[in-house]
Amino acid sequence: MAATVTFVDKGVAGTSLDDLARQVGVTKQTILYHFGSKDGLVAEVLASAARDLAEVLEQATVESLPGWDRVEATVRGSFALAARRPELLGLLRELNRLGSDKAEPVAEVLKPHMEAAIDHLERGMAEGRFRPSDPRLVLVSAYAAVTGVVNDTEVLRAVGLELDVRVAANLRRTVLDFLKAALVPS
Repeated sequence: MAATVTFVDKGVAGTSLDDLARQVGVTKQTILYHFGSKDGLVAEVLASAARDLAEVLEQATVESLPGWDRVEATVRGSFALAARRPELLGLLRELNRLGSDKAEPVAEVLKPHMEAAIDHLERGMAEGRFRPSDPRLVLVSAYAAVTGVVNDTEVLRAVGLELDVRVAANLRRTVLDFLKAALVPS
């Protein structure tokens, strides 16, 4: 969706419906007819991004074994989503600037997946598959690492990297190595 890319590039506040309508080749009234308002469009774009990420998280849970394999499948799935649609994770990061009224519906979509991930980490810690730690902090750190690494192109440039397939694969491996060192007992 063109709105997703524009919201990430210009921010929600910096995106006008007039500019978006011209970019897409429709009238502003067409956007308003389908979404009611700019807030309605933002809500739909965010909900769509949350559903896409939830689908990746669900697939990782279904297709992988317990323990490290599930963590690895989740990170790989998230990186694959970011490679296919880099604007999605950028949009989810933009939520921090939008405030809780916009973030709450996204949080509701992702909440069951976050609770399942916390439960998975807690069980793994209790069974000795993972090092004891606060599973919520591990989850937040992993989320920040994945979304930050993939979306913060200015930081990548500052350290002399341009995001391409090779760099993304190396970043994914580095994030996985970092998480494995933090989680899996030696």
